Amino acid sequence: MRLLLDTGAFLILARGEADLFTPRARALVEDEENSLLVSTVSFVEIAVKASIQKLAATAADISKGVADLRLTVIPFESHHALRMFDLPLHHRDPFDRMLIATALSEGVPVVGRDREFRKYRGLKVIS
Repeated sequence: MRLLLDTGAFLILARGEADLFTPRARALVEDEENSLLVSTVSFVEIAVKASIQKLAATAADISKGVADLRLTVIPFESHHALRMFDLPLHHRDPFDRMLIATALSEGVPVVGRDREFRKYRGLKVIS
């Protein structure tokens, strides 16, 4: 199964804090049969938060996390952006909306703890 990590989930895994997930989510992300995806959107979000000192992370930290976790990086593409036109405004965070649009476009569940994600019809959320 392919699973898209939201930014928070990526950071949790990169920090080795998988015990913060529910048992179901932890089992899925630790199952080597599953393919874990991370979007370039998450890198942008982390960079923005780091630049305003809301988060302590560097480009090297991100690269190491991706390599250590053997993640597949997926770019934010035009078909993901166009999917955003169909999203209701349940959520104002642009990064989360981009991740939601990506997950819906790719037909993959999102691993994350944001309760607002559940409001999006058709989006599978694993928390």
